Amino acid sequence: MHILLTRPFEDCSEMILKFQSLGNEVSHLPLLRIDKVNYDETDLLSLKGIIFTSANAVKFLDVKKIDKNLLCFCVGNATEKKARAVGFQNVISAEGNVENLKELILQNFDQKDGKIIYVSGEIISVDLDQQLLKEGYNIKRIINYRTNHNVNFNDKFVKQLKLNMPDAVYVYSQNSALSFLKFIKLYQSESLWMNTNLMCIGEKTSAILNEIKWKKIFLFNPGEEEFLLYKI
Repeated sequence: MHILLTRPFEDCSEMILKFQSLGNEVSHLPLLRIDKVNYDETDLLSLKGIIFTSANAVKFLDVKKIDKNLLCFCVGNATEKKARAVGFQNVISAEGNVENLKELILQNFDQKDGKIIYVSGEIISVDLDQQLLKEGYNIKRIINYRTNHNVNFNDKFVKQLKLNMPDAVYVYSQNSALSFLKFIKLYQSESLWMNTNLMCIGEKTSAILNEIKWKKIFLFNPGEEEFLLYKI
């Protein structure tokens, strides 16, 4: 099976190896570029808890002055793995769902426990900090990276892709879907995806690509990528 992955290489390198080990052909088309954003480091003082909803939020945070034993809440396994890699010891993971993450915070971190920060990218799908503010939490959101659309693609790669269209393509966000739609139209390949299965996180992501004719559309949560292959 030919699989197209669209995340930045650092975010999908393990999945590339995993899919290849299962005997699949894997192509990589990074749709987005992740850039660091400067933030006020004084916001990192006197913390009692920290929230990450992406591995990139961990990657672009200077954690040297942060107590690694404080409660660290992560949206999923990849984010948890990154948090533990930089030294956080007391990590709680929600396995890929922000609503579940909120419930874990409500269950494990009392409003009276002190200041908690939410570290994220510029664009988020759920305003978790605002929801926790309404619950009475002393919370501050820190934006430490932004996502930009890739606009330069390798023409040789695109030509080869058109000759060998993937059986499945994974798209992880609304932003990625918008970038993918631009890519498809840029290279006038709208009619070439009829035998490709579109794998999307969430209906809002898949809706952006509905104008393209796909073989089938599947919705998934992070961690279910391999399982989806058996549905094709």
